[in-house]
Amino acid sequence: MTEHMTWHAGGCHCGAVRFETLLPEMLEVEDCNCSMCARVGFLHIIVPANRFRLTKGEDRIRAYSFNTGTAKHLFCDTCGVKSFYVPRSNPDGYSVNLRCLDDPKAFAEVRIVNFDGKSDWDAQAQALAYKSKA
Repeated sequence: MTEHMTWHAGGCHCGAVRFETLLPEMLEVEDCNCSMCARVGFLHIIVPANRFRLTKGEDRIRAYSFNTGTAKHLFCDTCGVKSFYVPRSNPDGYSVNLRCLDDPKAFAEVRIVNFDGKSDWDAQAQALAYKSKA
């Protein structure tokens, strides 16, 4: 049986950047403690590229990369909010911030899982990838 999926809209603080993402009714969200995520309070919903669409503001998005340069931290050039980005753990998809969805309480269940990106990001990412394939 395939889980029911629904499109959910979201965006940055000022509304210049808007997106939609196709999500199940029950979410598992990663709360990472790495130097970037801890500072911005990002709650990760990892989605493949075919379940994400930018609906407004492509010309307003700026990028920032550090360390390996794989992750593309994308933010609105007006308000500075990073509502989604291309993660190092899934460079062919997106990580959407639960907190940037228009209605983050629209889900039947949201389970937040701690992700220790501060002490051993690579091991945590590998364990998460293994778990998602099981």
